[in-house]
Amino acid sequence: MAKTLIAFFSRADENYFGGAMRYVKTGNTEIVVGLMKEIIDAETFKIEMKSPYSPVYMTCIDEAKKDLKANARPELVSYPDSIEEYDTIILAYPNYWGTFPMAVATFLERYDFSGKTILPLCTNEGSGMGSSEKDIRKYASGADVKRGLSITGSNAASSKKAVQEWLRSYGL
Repeated sequence: MAKTLIAFFSRADENYFGGAMRYVKTGNTEIVVGLMKEIIDAETFKIEMKSPYSPVYMTCIDEAKKDLKANARPELVSYPDSIEEYDTIILAYPNYWGTFPMAVATFLERYDFSGKTILPLCTNEGSGMGSSEKDIRKYASGADVKRGLSITGSNAASSKKAVQEWLRSYGL
């Protein structure tokens, strides 16, 4: 039987919403993952950095930019033992500087994705998927990376229909 893993990076604390800063207890990407769990049967894995970015938004984006420029691989709190049992990996993340956070690269480079399907989902406030789909192909060699879904973060809680249609288009 086909199994699906939802691997995601999400950040709470101070976030940017359409021109204003607001503190949130749950990050936009994690909100969308919660909606996915209502729609499909999938296991989840939260990609968490051992040394997380600052809770202050402007400091966080500076730290993320520094990591991107350095092509850093932040150490993660934990890793799944294996991804062998999964046929499909939904990879969800916010758009940081035109792609995914470098912690996602740390996750991707750890595993062999040969024969796996990756469905990217990116939350953002208007910057879309950026180069993240291309970047996933680079870091997850052998994976069949499908067309991703861009969700406006400030609309995360009301994105269930779009997420449902996207998942359905891939047979989930």
